[in-house]
Amino acid sequence: MIDVPAGTFLMGTDDRRFPADGEGPVRPVTTGAYSIAATPVTNDEFAAFIDATGTVTLAEREGWSFVFGGLLPDEFPPTRGVVGAEWWRVVEGADWRHPAGPQSDVTEIGDHPVVHVNWTEAGAYAAWAGGRLPTEAEWERAARGGLEQATYPWGDELTPDGEHRGNIWQGVFPTENTLDDGYLGTSPVDAFPPNAWGLHDVAGNVWEWTADHFEGRDGHRVMRGGSYLCHESYCNRYRVGARSSNTFDTSTGNIGFRVAGS
Repeated sequence: MIDVPAGTFLMGTDDRRFPADGEGPVRPVTTGAYSIAATPVTNDEFAAFIDATGTVTLAEREGWSFVFGGLLPDEFPPTRGVVGAEWWRVVEGADWRHPAGPQSDVTEIGDHPVVHVNWTEAGAYAAWAGGRLPTEAEWERAARGGLEQATYPWGDELTPDGEHRGNIWQGVFPTENTLDDGYLGTSPVDAFPPNAWGLHDVAGNVWEWTADHFEGRDGHRVMRGGSYLCHESYCNRYRVGARSSNTFDTSTGNIGFRVAGS
């Protein structure tokens, strides 16, 4: 856990590419002192929670979840896609233990972020671990790492000196990923350098649930950070001030979370 002292920062952006997201206006926001995990919760950590509590996730109970089609093997049976976002497939047998469908498992990726966990389940894990989900303001302040109004957690250049600092999509979305950063799906939570305050993965890899409701969207909760599917042409939301939302009961292969504490 990283300790963050009380303080004020400039939250949001004036970027207007996604007006419905409500990124702006830029405004001063004050938070009290809090702590926040250096990384998203991993598969190994979530497994410990499952073993201790006997929790069965909604994806496990319902027998399916949303998986990015590019992660499915060529011989995978036909699946139903999401209208308007056909790269998302409804895959039976997908859950946190089987993140890319029933043919996959987390045995070799214990240090990757857990996915297929909805907002309620994320909150239950956080409480079990003695914490809570961070507020949106706490998440953004920590993700900025003291850099006032920088585009990314490390500055204004996406790949300084040609170095990738996060797990996002390179190439042409959704048909070609050049894998310049080394990953098609999730990556280990510490695969890329941390920001100045020691937080990893606050740009890309997986979206992260926060505690807050998304204003104007009933049942939606705020997500921050973008994911391995974000690309400049489609979902340029790995910017540190960007935001999105999903319904509280949604689980997908690119949403995770991290824990905060008082």
